[in-house]
Amino acid sequence: MKIIEKKEIAPEIVKFLVSAPLIAKKAEPGHFIILRHKEKGERIPLTIADFDREKGTITLVCQGIGKSTVEINRMEKGDSFLDLLGPLGTPYPINKVGTVACVAGGLGVAPLYPKAKALHEAGNRVISLIGAQRKEMLIMTEEITAVSDQVSYSTDDGSFGHKGFVTDLLRELLSEEKVDEIVAVGPVPMMAATVKVAKEFNVPIVVSLNALMIDGTGMCGGCRVTVDGETKFCCVDGPAFDGALVDFDEILNRQKYYRDMEKEAFHRCRLEDAGK
Repeated sequence: MKIIEKKEIAPEIVKFLVSAPLIAKKAEPGHFIILRHKEKGERIPLTIADFDREKGTITLVCQGIGKSTVEINRMEKGDSFLDLLGPLGTPYPINKVGTVACVAGGLGVAPLYPKAKALHEAGNRVISLIGAQRKEMLIMTEEITAVSDQVSYSTDDGSFGHKGFVTDLLRELLSEEKVDEIVAVGPVPMMAATVKVAKEFNVPIVVSLNALMIDGTGMCGGCRVTVDGETKFCCVDGPAFDGALVDFDEILNRQKYYRDMEKEAFHRCRLEDAGK
């Protein structure tokens, strides 16, 4: 799967345009792929951030935060990924419901974009609320603007837009006008906070869960989450779920399982880079 284009869109965040005609042919908003960049590379789930059926390409956005993602982001135009499995997951249902608030935090803009695009094309009024730590970490602003009727930004440090959290923008929006549905994608704490706001105003909310994932086909059970008291697998039952029914405390705890090992692997990677 050859890399056709590579662009750094924010510090440590890279957007890849990849030739994958079979995946592009079947891709829908909400689908993801499992990527392996080399023989002994880790299997990484990445949401399909965009796709072009005619050109046979898909867009992937990767943030270099661990050993494997750092190595992936070092790949260049003309390089090829060893394995690319997909499209996986259950597509996000696109319906004309009226006004939809699309809420994203950080890298969540990438998986949010195809949903916002499809909702816009279906005739919905799309209001996008985008949050990041600081201005330079905002990504895909032009793409989101093109498919939104209204866009608002927030940054934790106030370097762009509202100073504070994206949930502040959501609460303000829901206080001022009727919203028929909320779609939220981002870090687990951000999605959990967004669900709390949605519940306050009794607005349906769909979240895209990014639980730990291994095979991506429902065989290993590693991406299990609890939804409405039942065990679900993100890879085959999701990644989109009714946010009001998700046990976010469980997800937060499970995400900590391999933190020490991830830190150790990343440290070894840095030592190898330094030639030690």
